[in-house]
Amino acid sequence: MKTLFASFATGFTAFSVLFSSVATASTQTFKISAIPDYDAAEMTRSFDSFAEYLTKETGLNVKYVPVTDYAAVVTAFRRGEIDLVWFGGLTGVQARAKVPASEAIAQRPQDEKFQSVFIKQKDLADIKNIQDVKKHSLAFGSESSTSGHLMPRFFLNEAGINPDKDLDGSPVYSGSHDKTYGLVEAGSVQVGAVNKQYWDKMVKEGKVNNAKVELFYTTPEYYDYNWTINVVDQKFGAGTKEKVKQALLKADASSSQVMNLLSAEKFIESKNDNYQGIEKVAKELKLIK
Repeated sequence: MKTLFASFATGFTAFSVLFSSVATASTQTFKISAIPDYDAAEMTRSFDSFAEYLTKETGLNVKYVPVTDYAAVVTAFRRGEIDLVWFGGLTGVQARAKVPASEAIAQRPQDEKFQSVFIKQKDLADIKNIQDVKKHSLAFGSESSTSGHLMPRFFLNEAGINPDKDLDGSPVYSGSHDKTYGLVEAGSVQVGAVNKQYWDKMVKEGKVNNAKVELFYTTPEYYDYNWTINVVDQKFGAGTKEKVKQALLKADASSSQVMNLLSAEKFIESKNDNYQGIEKVAKELKLIK
């Protein structure tokens, strides 16, 4: 009788532990976020809808968590407070350096060949190419932005321009692409660096004031944005990473508003090695160690 009772107790304990683990995984919130590249209200609407899509596809309780700036989302990822993030190339490299087991798992097809553009006040006839930026005022996006700062700075350096010494004053960091455009349109700065995808979307939607702002230089191609996933299998159960990855790869234009916001028809597989070039440039510019 004692042996039978002991066996029952052992089995009940094992079942309780398993049930508790399953219950915890099903009730925990899987948090997603994104670098604040666009208008905050538009991002919240779009990523909230994507959280609903991921909830439906994965069975996880998915919630979008907005952040105030690029550094905040990298910090939250490092602390394990965010499980999946839409990063730029540089922030992704920074985050994965702090969480070595994290992985870039998906990107848009255009992120294999991403570009930045330099825009200017329309009436500046003396600016025709990137070399002409010298001695003019300039706005980058966030200091941690790949397409709004890192790569534009790199290509300025390649053109023989040190942004910290050769401009009209120090460069301005607007915080996001839309704010950079706004500064140029308002005449607050003469030149701005934004990502090409943002610019093309603005042009397509008729939001560019062609009487005040124009594009004058497009950079060479580089890798950029990606979905990076934290160490989630221990937290939500084995197979969670793969389940989320498959949901991302299944997404299409009808999945949620975020696809339009990101100008994405679909996502394709990615990997950490794709961003070794970004890491190399960031180290050269002393933006990461």
